[in-house]
Amino acid sequence: MSAPQPAVLALEDGTVFHGAAFGADATIAGECVFNTSLTGYQEILTDPSYFGQIVTMTAVQIGNYGINEEDEEHTGPKCSGFVVREVSPVVSNWRSQQSLDAYLKKFGIPGISEIDTRALTKKLRVTGSMKCCLSTLPLSDADAVARARAWQDMAGSDYVKDTTCKAPFIWSDTDPKRHNAAYLPVGTTLGIQPPHAKKFKVAAFDYGAKYTIFRKLVRHGFEVNVFPATATHEQVREAGVDCLFLSNGPGDPAALPYIHKTVNALLPDYPTFGICLGHQMITHALGGTTYKLKFGHRGGNQPVKNLETGKVSITAQNHGFATDPKSIEGKGAVVTEINLNDNTVEGLRHKELPVFSVQYHPEAAPGPNDADPLFEDFYKMVAKRTAGKI
Repeated sequence: MSAPQPAVLALEDGTVFHGAAFGADATIAGECVFNTSLTGYQEILTDPSYFGQIVTMTAVQIGNYGINEEDEEHTGPKCSGFVVREVSPVVSNWRSQQSLDAYLKKFGIPGISEIDTRALTKKLRVTGSMKCCLSTLPLSDADAVARARAWQDMAGSDYVKDTTCKAPFIWSDTDPKRHNAAYLPVGTTLGIQPPHAKKFKVAAFDYGAKYTIFRKLVRHGFEVNVFPATATHEQVREAGVDCLFLSNGPGDPAALPYIHKTVNALLPDYPTFGICLGHQMITHALGGTTYKLKFGHRGGNQPVKNLETGKVSITAQNHGFATDPKSIEGKGAVVTEINLNDNTVEGLRHKELPVFSVQYHPEAAPGPNDADPLFEDFYKMVAKRTAGKI
């Protein structure tokens, strides 16, 4: 067996890691972040919220169960690069269709392994997320550092335009082109919801949505009408929908004034549920602001406390910005949930309108299912509104 090709990961502060290349032969720059999930690397790779980012996995070995079409969260990987301690030399799962290495090669995504990911993660926690360059091609350390420093900042970047759908469509769980992840192990009822007497028509804004979000909405009684991020409030009204869903997505939430304007125009008239970037869009639509976190929240083990019920949930998260709680004072909303690690805002509820949002990913692909009832809460809220009870 031939020796692996060398690769380099350079940070903007001049730190350089040397390792082994896997995936595509390429040189890219982006924001270096880390994810603490122990599993679900395929869902992480295909999450559009990672657009423009180079993802470091803190789990020691990645790739052991391979890649399969059913677990895609979008059409191929959306991150810029992948950093791991070790790529599993063996792929051993009956659902696997190809190796992680082959998958990244197919989509032109470079990866680096055999580096000290613990040291890298500790540096990012202390210093904060940094611009970086990853190369699996011959490149000097000095050139790699220079490319890292030349990359645009995440703050101020609109990446939603790169990940949103191009035109409205109706989501179908039976469309094979959508990589329907309806796979369930034999004998389990995991993810199965009792049928609802009435289906509500939801306008789901796609800011870079994961497919499982749409699947969850379907399973909880909604007909999902997907709209691009650029859709106007007039287009949504013309569609005759019952409610709004605002999805996750990448980039800086403050750099999306066209979305803020649309959401602001729709909130008074429609029950609304927002998650992650959608939560931040509600923040801005109400006149609040967001700020960049030091290293963000990315993983499937984030503890969140509901201030109204006292309940603590373990949640899946992927975001680098947060709502400034002082900015929404007097704007009609209250903070309903906080992150127990750093007390940042994790949820909002409007005092008068049927509007609520969470900073985390309640569809949890991958991750815990603690937040799954939020989809049922949304359905009940819409039912009350259409019945004239709120």
